[in-house]
Amino acid sequence: MRLSTFARLAAVLCLSTLSGCRAYPADGYRVVHAYPHDPQAFTQGLVYVDGHLYESTGLQGRSSLRMVDLETGRVLQSAPVPSQYFAEGLTDWGSTLIQLTWQAHIAFVYDRFSFRVLRTFHYDGEGWGLTQDGRDLILSDGSSTLRFLDPQTFREVRRIQVRDHGHAIDQLNELEYVHGQIYSNIWHSDRIARISPATGQVLGWIDLTGLLPESQRSDPEAVLNGIAYDAAHDRLFVTGKLWPSLFEIKVIPAKAKYTPAQHIN
Repeated sequence: MRLSTFARLAAVLCLSTLSGCRAYPADGYRVVHAYPHDPQAFTQGLVYVDGHLYESTGLQGRSSLRMVDLETGRVLQSAPVPSQYFAEGLTDWGSTLIQLTWQAHIAFVYDRFSFRVLRTFHYDGEGWGLTQDGRDLILSDGSSTLRFLDPQTFREVRRIQVRDHGHAIDQLNELEYVHGQIYSNIWHSDRIARISPATGQVLGWIDLTGLLPESQRSDPEAVLNGIAYDAAHDRLFVTGKLWPSLFEIKVIPAKAKYTPAQHIN
């Protein structure tokens, strides 16, 4: 569940690192539309495919795979995950959906239409976030490393370390592939990193501070988590664990660009 004191400390250190290494203004956002979202859904993965929103929810004994009506937030189709598993990231591949588990080293491959489990596969380490770039699956495990997996054999093809101005950025969580970049939630942060899939370099940050007021966050773990992209209509959706709303947002590029400080001799 990632609730240990050590993990919380790691998240705090991560946020300190972010503020220390961020050398340029973060992009902002504009809310295009707010949609209802199940406030009991511990969102771990989110994907938008062919006009349908799919969600992976976590916690042992409560994990599920869902198809959700965007407009109403109503769950249209659901499959429970066996109670011994804590479900995590989610992505699509062809006519399938692939769902990670946290510490069981097992991923489920579902038929996207029936939610029937077609197969499982093993991976090393923890599973946090999952996306794909049309060629490989891309997996995060809470570290600063992203692993690229062959979608047929699920063997590791390559890996990158995510850095911002030389600083490793860890706690990489839910992932989405957008405009040739990897978007990553950072656990217990209101920022999304935009990452080069070729080099791991952070290309920029999206600051979503204030998107959901603290007064509407029902739990310390009700953090920003969940990114989905509708490529057909260029729409970006974000939500969080136990959030009552899901948002379509428009990213507003930072106006100011970073310039080195002038030194006076």
